[in-house]
Amino acid sequence: MTTLDHSTETTRSAARPVNAMRIVNYAADLLRAWKNRRAFYRLGEMTDAELADVGLTRGDLHVAVDLPFASDPTVRLRSIRQSRSENVEAMARRVA
Repeated sequence: MTTLDHSTETTRSAARPVNAMRIVNYAADLLRAWKNRRAFYRLGEMTDAELADVGLTRGDLHVAVDLPFASDPTVRLRSIRQSRSENVEAMARRVA
């Protein structure tokens, strides 16, 4: 066996754990997306007053539902809510 043959075999065997971790991470991401989708759909069952308490509107849910399945709609809702609260704070500073 030459040095070249040995190094090629080492590279192949070292790639196996990396590939396994990619598969595990992909499966974990799918599971997280599925759980977040379930939580997202529970938000749809809330009343408008309850949604307002958490800083969302029914229209926000309609915007976030159009994302692909692998995307997390709760991340989009968080950014919508955060930008809205920043806008409200900026308006309050101008008035005061």
